[in-house]
Amino acid sequence: MKLSCLQENLSRGLAQVGRAVATRTTLPVTQHVLIETDQGRLKLSATNLELSVTTWIGAQIDQEGSMTIPARMITEFVSQLPNDTIEMESSSNPFNMSFKCARFNGQIAGGDSQEFPPIPTVEDGITARIDANVLRTAIAKVVIAAATEETRPVLTGVKLEISQQQLTLAAADGFRLAVYKGSLLEPVSEDIEAIIPARTLSELQRMLTDQEEPIELVVTPSKSQLVVHMKDLEMVSQLIQGAFPNYSQLIPQNYTTRSVVDLNAFSSAAGAANAFAREGGGIVRLQMTPANDTNQDKLSVISSADETGHGNTDIDAKIDGEEAKIAFSSKYLQDVLRVMERGEVAIETTNPSSPGVIKPLNNEDYVHVVMPMFVQW
Repeated sequence: MKLSCLQENLSRGLAQVGRAVATRTTLPVTQHVLIETDQGRLKLSATNLELSVTTWIGAQIDQEGSMTIPARMITEFVSQLPNDTIEMESSSNPFNMSFKCARFNGQIAGGDSQEFPPIPTVEDGITARIDANVLRTAIAKVVIAAATEETRPVLTGVKLEISQQQLTLAAADGFRLAVYKGSLLEPVSEDIEAIIPARTLSELQRMLTDQEEPIELVVTPSKSQLVVHMKDLEMVSQLIQGAFPNYSQLIPQNYTTRSVVDLNAFSSAAGAANAFAREGGGIVRLQMTPANDTNQDKLSVISSADETGHGNTDIDAKIDGEEAKIAFSSKYLQDVLRVMERGEVAIETTNPSSPGVIKPLNNEDYVHVVMPMFVQW
């Protein structure tokens, strides 16, 4: 194999596929990147056997070929090269790849491409097309609620539902639930349901940053794999098997108190409260007080730590209903506020021991349900 390409393109491509490189493995070759020529371009692939990423970059191909190279070594080396043309040439006995870029020269020992695990290919399946920004927004708002512990594997995933021209993502970890609905670019031929690993979607979210063209989501007929087609980039992920909870039953349909507040003011108050909550069990109390003869509606954000102090911030609110109190995990509260967009936020509660609902005002696309913390008021 003999070729040349731009350092900037190779470094970016290695960073993209590097998200699928195995970190701990009994199969050392999965810590390599597969480098091969493909129809006049350079193709880079990596897999940890659950997630595979492939990207293509422009190159001048002088001689076809393929080999594997340790991912960490080539990524670190190429990232330090100047923004110039890199000349690459491989040898097969032993497997080595030589590099030349301006005054920089290097040689990295590699391996036989035949030993690299085959990257899954999908010939058919149900396809959905979606705007890259819509998908990125959906992932950001939902993936925060997925479980990180493997005690219930289905909860480490995100439920994907596609019907007609609507996509729904839902995640729940037993303490909170996030649901987002977005529009597809065109109706699907048949409904799709799958559970996608949250780790897969987190990596996809990062990859979507540079994507402007529509994204294709393909679920295999066996419901075992998801393929994501992007411009010059492809991701294949194993899907989680099992039954996801009926999340719609977990969303409260009624409330006794509804507080509407400015998102920025609420985020600032929650951030200030977190300084004390970190030392006091990670709890933030919300107290909603309707207007009376002397005061306007207000939401009080309260936290305390026995040994270090306490904080109390009042923010303007529009309250519908009676006075109410509820306590949330400071982390969960900040997580949801961080992914919401500017504007007003509604907090709906029924009593201190029932789940609270946090959602953007006048927008039915997103809802976040949080279980309360039990505290002494």
